[in-house]
Amino acid sequence: MKNQPANSRRDFLRSLGVGASVLSLPLSSYANDQYTRNEASGLYSLNTSQPGRKLGIALVGLGYYSKNLLAPALQQTQNCRLAGIVTGAPEKATEWMQKYNIPKANVYDYKTFDRIADNKDIDVVYVVLPNSMHEEYVVRAAQAGKHVICEKPMAITPKECQNMIDACKKANKQLAIGYRLHYEPFTKEVMRLGQEKVFGPVKFVESSDGFRSGDPNQWRLKKSMAGGGPLMDVGIYAIQGARYVTGEEPVSVTAQFAPKTDPQKFKDVEETMFWQFEFPSGAVSNSTTSYAAGVERLYASCEKGWFELAPAFGYGPLKGRTSKGPIEQPVVNHQAAHMDGVCKDLLDGKKLPDHITGEEGLRDVRLLQAIYQAAETGKKINLKA
Repeated sequence: MKNQPANSRRDFLRSLGVGASVLSLPLSSYANDQYTRNEASGLYSLNTSQPGRKLGIALVGLGYYSKNLLAPALQQTQNCRLAGIVTGAPEKATEWMQKYNIPKANVYDYKTFDRIADNKDIDVVYVVLPNSMHEEYVVRAAQAGKHVICEKPMAITPKECQNMIDACKKANKQLAIGYRLHYEPFTKEVMRLGQEKVFGPVKFVESSDGFRSGDPNQWRLKKSMAGGGPLMDVGIYAIQGARYVTGEEPVSVTAQFAPKTDPQKFKDVEETMFWQFEFPSGAVSNSTTSYAAGVERLYASCEKGWFELAPAFGYGPLKGRTSKGPIEQPVVNHQAAHMDGVCKDLLDGKKLPDHITGEEGLRDVRLLQAIYQAAETGKKINLKA
């Protein structure tokens, strides 16, 4: 999620009332994805898995991302539907019930959340809360017997991530992380170009994402809720970009904090930072993330050419080109493609692909912590395989 308004920590709590060595991406499946074009919107969507059968999704947290992106996307999905909501604000509950025809029995607050276990209309719980709350609600959703989608970053610490993974395994439920771009055609194409070495081995990657943050009271600027600043928010896209273009896990990292131009606003978290990965093949990457300036680019220089996406990580449409010409791919609703892709596998009784599971989320959180360590110490951090 990025560039969205948020309440202060006080307002938010009041409303509640309270490493693998190689990135595993199924390249062969990308070319076989079948899309259907919506003539009204001009967007494409994945073909449905089982006609007439849709999994019910309950959104936990009705902030900007749920209201403006997930809920509208669920009106376009073929394998899932908006079945329920969890909110601490009664006025939001009333609004959503009326707008999306949600029955009162499928509306919960944070105190009654665990009763969702008795609701057979809800198959999947999508946790869209501040980072510090991900662990609690993923664990509770798993204990309620529901599959879970959790927004990125998966959590603040690796220990929290492992607890989430363990809870879902114990409940025999699957856990997906909100890596929407793994279902986005332009992104899947640059994964293919890099990992299949279409232009030869990747030598250098520039992968950066940042924007100008607004409200100084938003929870993303509170370390206790976010775990950090832009690195914990949009920086994870840049980490992912370098990893999925090379298809490798980094072996070392160096990093630097930029001076703060607004020390008061960013008193609790970083404003801008940079980091550099080294990969087993010898490829290197350079990345920037920021809440002070806009940047959104994924560029790879290879032995026999180059390719890039710019814009690369936003909600679209994305745009790409290579040293041989433009990248042509269908334009999709990112959130709809992501939820449809996850639910297609659930409907088919398949194990979710490794690159969107909790284990993948854990890998990213370990890298986030290593980047902070490198910036704080000024030393190169060697990363365990």
